[in-house]
Amino acid sequence: MSDPSRPCCAPTRPDPDPAGPHTPATHPAPAHTGAVTPPRMVELPPDGSPRAEFLMGTDDPVADPADGEGPVRPVTVARFAISATAVTNTEFARFVEETGHVTTAERFGDSLVFAGRLTTDRPHLVVAAAPWWRVVPGASWRHPEGPSSDLEGRDDHPVVHVSHLDALAYCAWAGGRLPTEEEWEFAARGGLVQRRFPWGDEFEPGGEPAMNVFRGSFPYGPTAPVGTVPVDAFAPNGFGLFNTTGNVWEWTSSPFSPDDSRPVLRGGSYLCHESYCHRYRTSARIANTPDTSTGHSGFRMAFG
Repeated sequence: MSDPSRPCCAPTRPDPDPAGPHTPATHPAPAHTGAVTPPRMVELPPDGSPRAEFLMGTDDPVADPADGEGPVRPVTVARFAISATAVTNTEFARFVEETGHVTTAERFGDSLVFAGRLTTDRPHLVVAAAPWWRVVPGASWRHPEGPSSDLEGRDDHPVVHVSHLDALAYCAWAGGRLPTEEEWEFAARGGLVQRRFPWGDEFEPGGEPAMNVFRGSFPYGPTAPVGTVPVDAFAPNGFGLFNTTGNVWEWTSSPFSPDDSRPVLRGGSYLCHESYCHRYRTSARIANTPDTSTGHSGFRMAFG
């Protein structure tokens, strides 16, 4: 098994500066001038209690030990609210329109795109450790596959190509924050105890897909479309949250470990596949640098 930055799940932005990592200048987003009421906020714990305890992590043998999912341990979360869906392109566009925010990808001038999503034969820099990833000039939240692509038909899809820095700026504008990793997992489990998925342990209950993950032979032989789907596709979990596994990885506010300050992402994405990583489970976790943006990473907000 490999390390937690396994590039199928979390390719890291190549460092253009041999002297060290470069983070583009950022500016705090101004507070939103009107009330922001994200759709379908979920108050947790659902019974109104001031706090709740749950069993976090897993001892599942399919988990990579380097990911740090285990051991299973009791964790307490204080009352909070979390959005039922990831932030959409429409919601992020409103933020950009009001603040003039320029994303990390736009400042760098490129972002990471899955090769299977490209619609041009133009050569792009290949991520050496995972040649199915490309560094694509002009790729950004507005142009997910590069300059010739746009958001037509994707208003209700999760915004992607947003770095941790961009997610923090959006949350500051909207009066919220990123969830902690503990809050995220408590919410994602939907009240189930130590189940692999938000609905239970069966990958496809009743033989029907329950989340958006890679189908076919990874990475070059898909048998279904590869990419994002609407944020409320598939049935919600027991708490009313949608797509907490699959679709896009979601940034949290927590560091990966005491010795690794990179922020954690949770939930897996449309590129997860059982042949490679099994990271489409409620306990799965990866880390990435705060200035990295990819075509399969987004976020949802928390409050309280």
